[in-house]
Formats: sequence, structure tokens, C-alpha cells
Amino acid sequence: MMEKATAETVKNISVVPLSQENLGDADGRHEPFIVFGRLVPVFADGRWTWTEELYSQPYEKCYPDEKVDFAKYVDNPRKAAFLAYVDGQCAGRIRVSRYWDGFALVEDVAVNPPFRKKGVGRALMQAAVEWAKKAGMKGLTLETQDNNLAACRLYSKCGFILCGADTMLYHNTPYKTETALYWYLPFDGEFDASRKERQAYESL
Repeated sequence: MMEKATAETVKNISVVPLSQENLGDADGRHEPFIVFGRLVPVFADGRWTWTEELYSQPYEKCYPDEKVDFAKYVDNPRKAAFLAYVDGQCAGRIRVSRYWDGFALVEDVAVNPPFRKKGVGRALMQAAVEWAKKAGMKGLTLETQDNNLAACRLYSKCGFILCGADTMLYHNTPYKTETALYWYLPFDGEFDASRKERQAYESL
């Protein structure tokens, strides 16, 4: 079940494009997060739905840090990055680029631990949506793992629809038990009915 927005949601979030002036605030580090369950995808009647399996013993996970040349995202018509600030502190980042299929690929979205569950992730995603629309893209797409349940909840809350699962993507990595999940946010309204149905379920 989706977590409700809490009273802790901050109102003074500022999201700005990556520039030469704030380039020093961007890095490829990944902070740990708590794995408290997993999303269980189900494909039936031509569409994907899911349930959640919550763990009795949550554990901590951290993705490997990335070596990213953030300078390539500055003033680039094919890719962009945005930083979120709260009270002058960098609270998170998002990177997005043109994908071959007409969608904009969200390469990475990360929120620093003190600012999680406060609306920063949604603000970053909105910046990516606006960039993609301005660039003439057809929507957003991204991939995450089934045990990153907090991220999956965020994507659904932002209007993304689950459109695929891959059990082999991580087979030759330390994460071989994880399932890759593919999410899409089309701008043409094709999945509006499914989106409204899911939002109704999550509001129960």
C-alpha cells in the first residue's frame, strides 16, 4: 500500500538545472537505503499489476558509486541533470537523457537520506517530465529493482505504469536474486485508465 504524504513534506524545495555554477554539488555517490519489502509483478490479460511483500527483518542496501562526468549534462540538448535544494543544502539529483525509442530515460534519481519522504523525489521527477516535454519526447522510462520498494512506490505515485520485468538482467552480478522492473510514464494518456485504477487501490 502506498505511503501517504506526511506532515514532514517540505514546501521550500528548489529544483534547478545542473550548471557550471553548481557542478560541485553533483556527484555519483549512492547513499544506503532500507530494503523493507519487494514488489511482486503479475502479468495477466495483457497488463502488469503487482502486490507487495513486506519483510519482517528489513536490511540496508547501497548501490555502487558511479563515475559520472556531470559536465557533459550541462547545456546538452540530449541529456540533462537537475539538483534539488532545501534551505541551501543539496537534497538530491536526477539525470535524464534522450532514449532511442522516443522516451526520455531517467538514468538515476537519488535523494539524500535527511530529505527522503519529504517530496524531493517527486519534485525531481517533475523537472525530468518538464525537460522531456520541452524536448519533444513521448514520455519517461526507467528501470529499478523489485526490492527497491520505496522507489517503486514513488514512481507509481508520480504516474508511472509498470510495463515489464526481467529476471535475468542481474544474473551475473552480486544482485542475481533481484528482478529488474521497467516503468513508463507516457504523455499521450494511453495508460490513464490503468493509472487511475492503481491510484484508487493505493488510496484505500
